[in-house]
Amino acid sequence: MALFGPGTEARAEDRPVATEGQISVVGRARSEVAPDFASVEIGVESRGATPAAALDGASTAARAILALAAEFKVAEADLGTSAVTLQPATRSMRQPDGSFAEKPDGYRASNTVRVRLADMGRLGDLMRRALDGGANRIDSVGFGLRDPDAAESAVRSAAMKDARLQAERLAEAAGVTLGRVVSIQSPATGAPPPMAFAAPAPMRAKRGGAPVPLVAGTIETAADVSATFAIAR
Repeated sequence: MALFGPGTEARAEDRPVATEGQISVVGRARSEVAPDFASVEIGVESRGATPAAALDGASTAARAILALAAEFKVAEADLGTSAVTLQPATRSMRQPDGSFAEKPDGYRASNTVRVRLADMGRLGDLMRRALDGGANRIDSVGFGLRDPDAAESAVRSAAMKDARLQAERLAEAAGVTLGRVVSIQSPATGAPPPMAFAAPAPMRAKRGGAPVPLVAGTIETAADVSATFAIAR
């Protein structure tokens, strides 16, 4: 985890403020960490003359995806069905007068499985193999942290250390001694939650070719802490 303190130029609302007997500051910090899992939603769309035929086609491909996940040693807790749909299908047909009308054309079904993979280097291969097993849709790819609270806690602690450092410098410049902490508020102004860089979605996948190239990037976490310290007498 790489931690970064605030910039050298403080914004007006973030500048340390001294009141009688107290010093108030806003500490800031952020961190960038590598994700420890990747998630992807892989599905299949199937057509059939009857509802059962369409749904059976989608179900067969979904079972193949689950079997593939087991081959990749994905735990059951990291698997889940995210969507199952079944609806009538139509197609446009030209009428004798030259206009077009929608006519019934069987049924369309889909089944989508969410897979979370700790071995992110194999995600591209998993996606490629899923296509070979009958999948024809990739709805989302994302990266995250299994314990985001730990990252938030670490960066919040760094923000508090930054707040104390600012207060100590201000006290030294004023020729006074910094005392105990009077109050702490975090977030000071509503710091954003951790966010992961994710691949675009949805996208229609094509069969054939090499494993899909993916870049996990980093996850950034930011925090700010408003702290007030007493001036020791």
